[in-house]
Amino acid sequence: MKDVFKINTKTIVATGLGAALFAVLFMFVKIPTGIPETQIQTAYGIGAFFAALFGPIAGAAIAFIGHAVSDSVQYGSAWWSWVVASGVSCFIVGLVMPKLHVEEGSFGKQDVLLFNVFQIIGNAIAWIVVAPVLDIVVYSEPVNLVFTQGVVAAISNAVSMGVIGSLLLLLYSKTKSSKGSLSAED
Repeated sequence: MKDVFKINTKTIVATGLGAALFAVLFMFVKIPTGIPETQIQTAYGIGAFFAALFGPIAGAAIAFIGHAVSDSVQYGSAWWSWVVASGVSCFIVGLVMPKLHVEEGSFGKQDVLLFNVFQIIGNAIAWIVVAPVLDIVVYSEPVNLVFTQGVVAAISNAVSMGVIGSLLLLLYSKTKSSKGSLSAED
């Protein structure tokens, strides 16, 4: 069984690369939703992809660091309630890692379903609970605004993770040898 909380050199390198990709995508590749300060962020697809491959610690660090860097570069400081929620969403997605068969060259229907169940739960917790509650407690934001933003963010990030994350995991699985695909020559 895969150790979901194992950190090694490969995980650290993936976290650095993932956080850099996350920050760049977060700044430059997003789709407006019509709700103030809420866009469909393609970065979450990358965060989910790395989280599913390297686990919850890498996923949380990638989203947390990438979001914090992006906010700091764009706005001068991070909006910490949403930075924390980003980390929470990818942490929860990373918990699916030991149940997937991507490294064995398979990302079948069961894997797709499991990945998407985890990412939908992660997005719901992060954006409908964590972000709005922290917005209210830390920033004294209006309740109706932050919960509207949270629901839109949960849906849009679930779409990003579901589509982009699933496609990347499927493509990545195709680069791996399937278990039992090699046979001895007679």
